[in-house]
Amino acid sequence: MENEMMANMTIEGLLDDYRAGRRTVREVIAEALAEIRREDPRNVWITVPDDVALEPYLARLEGVDPATLPLYGVPFALKDNIDLAGVRTTAGCAEYAYVPEHSAFVVQRLVDAGAVPLGKTNLDQFATGLVGARSPYGPCGNAFDPEYISGGSSAGSAVAVALGQVSFSLGTDTAGSGRVPAGFNNLIGVKPTRGLLSASGVVPACRTLDTVSIFALDAADASRVLEIVAEYDSEDPYARPDQVPQLGLAGIPENGFRFGVPMAGQLEFFGDQDYASLFGEAVARLRSLGGEAVEIDFAPFLEAARLLYEGPWVAERYAAIRSFFDARPEALFDVTRGIIGGGRDPRAVDAFEAQYRLQALRRQTEAVWDSVDLVLTPTAGTLPSIAGVQAEPVRVNSDLGYYTNFMNLLDLCAVAVPSGFRADALPFGVTLFAPAFRDRELLPIADRLQRAAGLPLGATGRPQHDRPPLTPDGRHHIPVAVCGAHMSGLPLNRQLTQRRARLLRATRTAPEYRFYALPGGPPERPGLVRDDTGGGAAIEVEVWMVPADGFGSFVAGIPAPLGIGRVRLEDGTDVPGFLCETAATRNAVEITRLGSWRRYLASPG
Repeated sequence: MENEMMANMTIEGLLDDYRAGRRTVREVIAEALAEIRREDPRNVWITVPDDVALEPYLARLEGVDPATLPLYGVPFALKDNIDLAGVRTTAGCAEYAYVPEHSAFVVQRLVDAGAVPLGKTNLDQFATGLVGARSPYGPCGNAFDPEYISGGSSAGSAVAVALGQVSFSLGTDTAGSGRVPAGFNNLIGVKPTRGLLSASGVVPACRTLDTVSIFALDAADASRVLEIVAEYDSEDPYARPDQVPQLGLAGIPENGFRFGVPMAGQLEFFGDQDYASLFGEAVARLRSLGGEAVEIDFAPFLEAARLLYEGPWVAERYAAIRSFFDARPEALFDVTRGIIGGGRDPRAVDAFEAQYRLQALRRQTEAVWDSVDLVLTPTAGTLPSIAGVQAEPVRVNSDLGYYTNFMNLLDLCAVAVPSGFRADALPFGVTLFAPAFRDRELLPIADRLQRAAGLPLGATGRPQHDRPPLTPDGRHHIPVAVCGAHMSGLPLNRQLTQRRARLLRATRTAPEYRFYALPGGPPERPGLVRDDTGGGAAIEVEVWMVPADGFGSFVAGIPAPLGIGRVRLEDGTDVPGFLCETAATRNAVEITRLGSWRRYLASPG
């Protein structure tokens, strides 16, 4: 993994390289595919499209300015229960496989943003398991040691990111499948609020509980991806429009916060003393960031967790593949067949009684949020070997769900965060969770917690990149320098504020630009043109931070002869910003000497 490509596999690192011309998309994708197509001792991948199938994704980026797409040329992977048009979906069972005509809703959002899908990854069959070892394509080995489990069911998706083969990946999470693999592979794992991400084009495990999840090397990348895929899908009956939390976390940790931890007698590490010590260090680390630790009663969370597999929700797993299961039961792994087959037995009365008990437990857990802003737990209590899982598949899988199985039943959102390494150099992670729709507010705390741990990114051995912390609202923003009608108080500024953009600062360009008043309007528009001959001047601009999910539509609305390029500021930094085609200035009035669009508007005549 020690090659030059791996040095910049974060999304921002790749985009910086593309914008500066240091690498091209075709170079990056070719190197990534070469890595993926080598011998795969960890059984990470199920299907990797050939060059012909990938060509349309690359061809559409030819001639496109990298600054105009928030995921321009960024490679990603999909868990093989998520549809990619023209590529078979197996859900970890070749006999079940089909070839979809259309990509899943979330995948199409990513492709539209410029991302390049490199293939489908291994998983516990039908997303049933937290181990990553229940697959006919072979057990998926941990990124740090293939003798240990990767965690499941989103096994390959996590390992592909940890190894630096892709920049991010999609998984799914019903019982912990978007968090346990993150914890075991030193990654950020986002388990969004149920319904925030569309499940259209996803093979269900438990349709009422499933959510698509995100794996990334750091919280900033996870935030960027979340902003793009968190789009309401009216065709998904379980989709939910985004909501503003009544009691948000915005502003912390700067303003201080309280975080819950299970009472000491309720913590479980299954004899793993390293994990126990590492969790104590994580608690101390979160305290150092301004948090006050508060012990909470974890019993109702644990009881809710037991309902997932001991109650009638397993019947949903049977319902998801009922026709196939009844026709081809021999196609399933023995342990998978045993779990899903148990879903045929519960009666309707069992389902109602379980719902009544769950609602009572929800009411008990709601009281926790009166005293804390979020809760911190281990992501898992220990990391077992593949041999250990194969010896006791049900018990070990149950142990891994101790801190995860309750999450979707109780309608919570969560972020798994890298937090340390055992003495044998295997990762340990923690999870932050909070009530539904606080996803974006957990991410800045996860960002600071990951930074404070000071760990390398995934299994690449590369250090964390020096970049500004995530803003308190958890949204990823793209800076844009504006010099005319989009500035504060001017006619087109609403195009920024309607996209929740915020003003970062007023500044000036480097003294190497000419400035013109273009013909036409209303509104009147300026043209900013780079001049390397020494005849330019410093021009007043404003730098606005535009949320990544609104950046594409903002750029699409810019009329010719204007466009987005790289604008050099007076401090020497380059940011995306408005530039004008030189040919368009022939019939324009040069106003370089004024140095400001506002001065031009205020000038007589």
